Order: sequence, then structure tokens, then C-alpha cells
Amino acid sequence: MSEPEDAALEGRDRRAETRFIAMAAVTGIVTGTIGSFFHLAIDRLSTWPQALGRLLHGPWLVLAAALITMAVTVAMVAVVRRYAPEAAGSGVQEIEGAMSNLRNVRWRRVLPVKFLTGIGALSSGLVLGREGPTIHIGASIAAATTDFFRVSDTERRGLLGAGAAAGLACAFNAPLAAVLFIIEETHNQFPYNFRSYMGVIVAAFFSTVMTEVIGGTAPDFSMSVATPALALLPAFVVLGVLLGFVGVALNASLMSVSGFTIAMHKRIPYLMPALIGLAIGALFILFPRAVTGGENVIVSLARDHVVLSALLLLAVLRFATMVVSYSAGTPGGIFAPMLALAIAIGLAFGTILEGMLPEGTAIPLAFGIAAMGGLFSASVRAPVVGVALTLELTGAYTMTLPLIATCVTANVAARWLGGQPIYEQLLERTLKQAGVHPERMPHRPESELG
Repeated sequence: MSEPEDAALEGRDRRAETRFIAMAAVTGIVTGTIGSFFHLAIDRLSTWPQALGRLLHGPWLVLAAALITMAVTVAMVAVVRRYAPEAAGSGVQEIEGAMSNLRNVRWRRVLPVKFLTGIGALSSGLVLGREGPTIHIGASIAAATTDFFRVSDTERRGLLGAGAAAGLACAFNAPLAAVLFIIEETHNQFPYNFRSYMGVIVAAFFSTVMTEVIGGTAPDFSMSVATPALALLPAFVVLGVLLGFVGVALNASLMSVSGFTIAMHKRIPYLMPALIGLAIGALFILFPRAVTGGENVIVSLARDHVVLSALLLLAVLRFATMVVSYSAGTPGGIFAPMLALAIAIGLAFGTILEGMLPEGTAIPLAFGIAAMGGLFSASVRAPVVGVALTLELTGAYTMTLPLIATCVTANVAARWLGGQPIYEQLLERTLKQAGVHPERMPHRPESELG
């Protein structure tokens, strides 16, 4: 090939790269904007129990809250089932399926349904996170972009990954963890090349910029903790093993209870969403820390001194409310509820250890922070993301070594216990329900850590 031909080819490649990165930037800007207003709406509407409390008191307040959450839950489930069934739940598995060319992203339906019903479900008190909907919204915006511009299949899959990263970055104001999430979680589907990789970074960057510009939408989990002594590292390993068990149990519970709810819908439609809404609404008044996504719970647990018995009760309740909330069938993620559950477990573990060691040796908050990354690693099986996400959220960089020890141990323990990554299980069930043959399903080779 002659030099002029080489130069022309290089010029076309650069123009294609510039075009793709520009599309990723637009995807990030739009995702950050829509995601920020999504979060603002949830924050504003989630204060309804306080307003209700100024009108009613005692049993009447509990009953009214239960009925309101029940009505909202049933209504949101009805809208999802009628217009966009794939909008239920997190949406991460839908994006992984789309990146494997096994699922279609019907963005014209998903965007309005995910946005509106997500606001309703998350503000009603259900124990669901914002990150799942914003990840799905971001990828849907990316899918819309690919429909307006002619792109290759590789570019389409790369832009879906960029949109998903933008959604996660917007939810937690954590662009680095968002990029790593795409690399670690979708490594079987994501097209690794310079263009796609830069697109993911650019989308996450611009989404975070828009979150900062709009302001007041990202959770502030800033925590300050002294560097734990190296002698405590074995304790973090033990915590990791414990979280490995919890992660496997959590995944199994999420799959079994949501499967039961799906089966019940065929017999008595909307019974389970109604019962779940009643219970969550009552708890919204009786025990507020046991419900909602958990962002405020994390902040309060890190700030307040909570006795061991209350921590254990909270962990049990949030485990149960998270599982039943996800099974209701509304949009909602599992990241934030998982982090809230984890910090309760970690604080309880640290409190027990503190009573066994010399005064000042153990720091309960340090174990609470480590548990946030550890449970994520055990359930999602993405330890690098677990470390990065926890550090970005809390700013507790003194916890780097304990976090690595906890996350790696939790990941290995979950694998040895035979657990499967939660999104892999959700995708497998989704594809089976759609009639996709198991041989076409993406899976992780046994040689991989995850």
C-alpha cells in the first residue's frame, strides 16, 4: 500500500474514532442530565412519609403508609408488565444480553417506563437502588444514538457499554468505578479496542460532569477512618469469608423469591406486589432504616453509634426487605441496598471484634467500609470494582489494603461455595424465558477468577 493510501486510511480511522468518541460524549451528557433529574425527583418525593405524619398519627399513619406504598407498587408493576417488561429490576442483565446480541434494547419504551416507574418505585420506600435504572437508562440512550447514526456492530456494543458506564457514574458520582465495572463485569461482551475503551471513559466523565453541574444528586458517603493496623488484616480476611457466605445466600434468595413471585403472578396477578408494598409501607413508618435504597442509612450508620443488637436486627431486616423488594417486579437496582446491608454487617462484625481485643485496636467503621466492597464482590463477583467503588464513595483511601483483602477473600469464598454472579444468573433466566437456547448464553470460563 502506497504512502498516500496509508495516510488516507489513517485519516478515515481518526475521523471514525473522533465520531465515536463524540457519540459517547453526547451519551454521557444526556445520561448525566436525565439521571440527575431522576435522582432529584426521588429525593423530593421520598419525603412523603414526613408530610403524611403531619396529618395522621399512630395506627392510622402506619395503615395509610402501607396502603400508599402498596398502591404505588402495584401501579408501577402494572405499567412495567404492560409496556416494557424488560424494564423490571436492575437492567444490567438486559444490557449484557444486548451486548451479546441476545436481547434488543427497545429504548422508545424502556426510557419513559424506566424513568417514570423507577421514580415511583424508589420513592415509595422499596429497598431498591438508583444505579440499576440509570445504567439501563444510559444504555438505552446509547441505543437511541446508534439508531440515529450508522454504526458497526462493534461500535454499537461499545456504545452500549459507554452508556451503562455513564449511568453508573451518574448514580454514585464514581467515574472510575463505572469504567472498571464495564471492564470487569462485561468482559465477555464488551469489544475491547481503543475506540470502545475511550468511549467508556469519555461517557463516564461527561456524565459525572453533568451530575456535578446539576448538583445535589449524588450520595455523599464521605467517611474518615484511621489506617487499620496490619495485624488486623487477618480479621478482614475472616470478614471476607463471612461475606462470601452472605453473598451466595443473597443471590440465591434474590433468584428464588423473584422466581416464586413470577410463578405466583400466573396464578394470582399482583398479589405479591401488593403484599410486598403493604409490608414495606408499614416499615417505612415503624422502622425507616429497614427500607428505601439505603443511601441515608449508610450515612447514619457511619455517623451514629448503633448497638450490636440493633445492627444485627437491621442486617436481617434489610436482607429480607431487599430480597422481597427486588422480587416485586418494579425497576430498581441492588447496589445501594447491598452497600447498606454490608455496612450493617461490617459494623456488627467490628463491634464484636472490638469487645474481644484491647481497647482501641479494632475500628468498627473500618470493617463497615470493608464490608461494603466485600459483599459487592461476593454477589457481583467483581472485586476490583468493589474496591474502587467503595474508595470513590467513601474517600477512605486509608482502607485500600483492608478492602483488597476483604474483596478478594469474599470473591474467592463465594466461588468456592459454588455461587454464581448475580447478573449472570439473572441474564440466564431472562434468556430462558425468552426461549434462547442455553448454548448461546454467555458464560465465564472456569479458569477466570470471577
